[in-house]
Parts: sequence; C-alpha cells; structure tokens
Amino acid sequence: MPELPEVESVRLGVQDWTAGATITGAEVLDPRILGTTSQRRINAAAAEGFVAAVTGRRIIGAERRGKFMWLTLGEDSALGQVADLAEPELSLLVHLGMSGQLRVHQAGDEIHRHTRAILRLERGGETYDLRFVDQRIFGHLGVQPLVHAFGRLVPASANHIAADPLEAAFEPGLALEQLSRKRTALKSALLDQTLVSGIGNIYADEALFRAGIHPLANPARTRKSRLAAVLESATQVMGDALAVGGTSFDALYVNVNGESGYFDRALLVYGRGGQECVRCGTEIEKMTIGGRGSHFCANCQKPSRYR
Repeated sequence: MPELPEVESVRLGVQDWTAGATITGAEVLDPRILGTTSQRRINAAAAEGFVAAVTGRRIIGAERRGKFMWLTLGEDSALGQVADLAEPELSLLVHLGMSGQLRVHQAGDEIHRHTRAILRLERGGETYDLRFVDQRIFGHLGVQPLVHAFGRLVPASANHIAADPLEAAFEPGLALEQLSRKRTALKSALLDQTLVSGIGNIYADEALFRAGIHPLANPARTRKSRLAAVLESATQVMGDALAVGGTSFDALYVNVNGESGYFDRALLVYGRGGQECVRCGTEIEKMTIGGRGSHFCANCQKPSRYR
C-alpha cells in the first residue's frame, strides 16, 4: 500500500492540476469505488449523490495527512473569491488503497478499462479530466464533511489519524511521549496511525535500521533518546523517498503523469532478506511482526541492548 512519500508525490501532482479548478461534472463508472473494502454493496442512489455533491464545486486544493488524501471543496465558483474566505466544510476523500491512481487526461483520451470515476475539470478556460484508476478496487472515493482533528481540518473518517512527521501540526515531543508508553513491539507501534501517521511497513523497517534498533524492542523499556532517533530517522527516510517520488515496486503506483518513484534502489533492508547488510555484511533477516514482514540486520540492530 502506498505510504506517506508515495501519497505526497501524488498529492503534489494533483495540487498542480486541480487547485482553483471547477468540477463541471463527474461520472462514476463503477459504484464499488464509493464503498470500502469491507462494504462493496453500494446503493444505486450513491453514485447520483456523489455526482450531485461535487458538481459545480471549486477545488481549493489537494491535502494529505499520513496516507489519507483529499480535495478540499469550496462553494460554486460562480460565487467568486468570497467563497474561499470562509472555512471550507466539505472534502472529496481519496484513498488509493493498493492500486489506486489519479491520472490527468484530456477529455477525448481513451478511457482505461480500470477507470472507476472521472471528474471533469475546468480552469482558466482549459478543460480536462482527473480520472481515478484502480485495478484491484481496494481504494475508494467519498464526499465527507471536514472536522477539526490534531490541529487542522480533515475528512470526518480521518479524525482519528494522528499528525504525520512532514506536516506543520506534528508535535515530536508529544509523539515521543506517547511512543514511550507503548509495550508492544516497536515496529508495531510505528505502524499505529493513531500515534504517528504515514509510516508504513517499508519506512518503519528503514527507520529502525538507520537508528540501529531491533524491531522487537519494547518502547516502554527503550531510552527516549533512542526512540527520538527512530522518529527522526523515519522523518529523514520519508523525506529522502519523497525527493525521488517514493517507492514503486510495480506499475500500480504512479503519479498523475504516470511516472514511478525509484526510492526502491536506495532501500537498505526492506525486501533484502537473505542479502548482505550494506554496513556490516551480515545476512539480512526477515521475521513476521504483527502479521507484517519485517527486515533487519541482527548485527547492526542487536536486540540485547534494548531488553
């Protein structure tokens, strides 16, 4: 599943193409995209409701918290700039899931067979499409009210998601204090989106390796300075990944122009089980923690130091 750097790469492209645009129309080609992976039986009226809710709205901008992305919607553009002075109340939530893509196309371009929904946009006299393509249909779209949570406005379904290390609302001291109270494996704690959002399996492994801490370390029994090093490493590795467009292992993750990220070339432990550690030459090991595959170097990340 795309993690923070991948979603942010998509958001940056979407922001460039949508900020200030008006949604002149919409089409839901597959109503299942309006549900979730656990709720795919969609009422026939849902598609009509979605189209009615977004049509005529002005897109203020594309925003993100952790792995969640959304378009903040203003009032009908016919109302002019005054509408943007009020606090926005509505969002179009975009969850990419495992294979979701937002792609910009000219209206006459051929429609890909996995296209699930289309937004017709107009900006500065130019018209074009923003299409949601999802091969596996693990992603979803939805119109939701905006609510205040962890220092900013977010879609209602994301109100439990904590701030992420790359946003202004993130409080490192608070995150460190909460992390230090956890008694589960440190790897599992890093994946807890209510603690720190945006860190997924890839960047948790990479952050732990950079900080030299074993994934099974108990946060409550680990020095705070070491936990701070993990959070700092997570911030750095996600920033490094963002600089090159994120991590792409196949063609399913691309940005709005269809381009893939290439941070996979810089991964130090994730996906390298059985290979030599780049630091010491020890074979990289893999274990399952909380149902997720975890990669680490037993020499560089010795567990005995943290028990």
